Amino acid sequence: MVRNRAGAALPVATCAVGAGSATVVRMNPRATISLAAARRIALAAQGFGVPRPAISGPRDLARTVDRLSLHQIDSVNVVARAHYLPAFSRLGAYDQALLDRAAWGPKRERRLFEYWAHEASLLPITLHPLLRWRMAAADRGQSGWKSMRRFAVERRAEAETVLARIRGEGPLAASDFDNGKGRGGWWEWGDGKVALEFLFWAGHVTTRTRRGNFERVYDLPERVIPAAILDLPAPSEADAQRQLVERSARALGIATAGDLRDYFRLSPEAGRAAIASLLEEGTLVPVAVAGWHQPAYLHKDARHPRRIEGQALLAPFDPLVWERSRAERLFGFRYRIEIYTPAEKRVHGYYVLPFLMDERLVARVDLKADRQNSQLIVRNTSFEPDAPAETGERLATELRLMAGWLGLETVSPG
Repeated sequence: MVRNRAGAALPVATCAVGAGSATVVRMNPRATISLAAARRIALAAQGFGVPRPAISGPRDLARTVDRLSLHQIDSVNVVARAHYLPAFSRLGAYDQALLDRAAWGPKRERRLFEYWAHEASLLPITLHPLLRWRMAAADRGQSGWKSMRRFAVERRAEAETVLARIRGEGPLAASDFDNGKGRGGWWEWGDGKVALEFLFWAGHVTTRTRRGNFERVYDLPERVIPAAILDLPAPSEADAQRQLVERSARALGIATAGDLRDYFRLSPEAGRAAIASLLEEGTLVPVAVAGWHQPAYLHKDARHPRRIEGQALLAPFDPLVWERSRAERLFGFRYRIEIYTPAEKRVHGYYVLPFLMDERLVARVDLKADRQNSQLIVRNTSFEPDAPAETGERLATELRLMAGWLGLETVSPG
């Protein structure tokens, strides 16, 4: 009988003895995992269910980012910018300056880099070679927005002029090119910003730092990313995509094909090829999850805990919930971000964080950091119909922890 790390028996179809004493174990493709077990596997893969460190240091943050493979970036700063929140959810009140130094500090301290992964993301710097195929596609004008693609072909000379200016003058932002034009949002980008974003997608520039208004400052990769990383060979496109899907599977624990390819925004064709390769080598195990209509895949090293304990407030862009259909499949929790919904049509609020308690999503909290008055304002709280009686008390504890982490003195009703 084969057992997982927690000691629970796993269904096995065949056991073949290979050369020497090696034993090859093949899982039954039709083995069914209960929905409750799938939730625990997913939560454990995402770093929940273990005690938070008393004091979180650089290694704790590095382990968290490596486990998740990326932190999605979003500029909305109603509570805290989204890339800071996943580490808080898992580590508690860590020092945000640790993430700033890893992402935008001196070259010798760089542990993260910015690129398009799930969306705009901070990723472990060791993943740079795995995304060069995407950079090459952008350079050929085969990926990115239509306006950007023109700078790969018919407007290439203009992009080269922008690049030459950065090469000669040093780090520059879009406002250094557009003279303040096109700064009302992504839909109003000026030509300089679009050219810079093409160069960024194509890997010709990267993010040097962020200005106080969170404006990206661009520079040449060789002046930002350590040479030891840039000198690493780039794998083939197929092998890079296979490694990215493996990272997705490790971060998710158990997932459908759509979940796996969505993590790094891969095409269905690339996802299918990568999954087939990982199945063949035994990294992925085909399973069924009770209640899911699609086949699922279990990472061979996924933990199978008997229970998950703990609590966390989750950013709208946390990888546990960013794929809304997956959150609904795992937790029966229908979640939509409403920041782009007119106020009168919002159901739960503007910037709503789901509340994870043990193995369930039990509440949603619409929060705002009022920094001027040093308050974390709770504008609305919605409990799920079957939320346990202790939900309010445990949520209050987490809100106090968040307020302290943000340097706010009180938690106040809106």
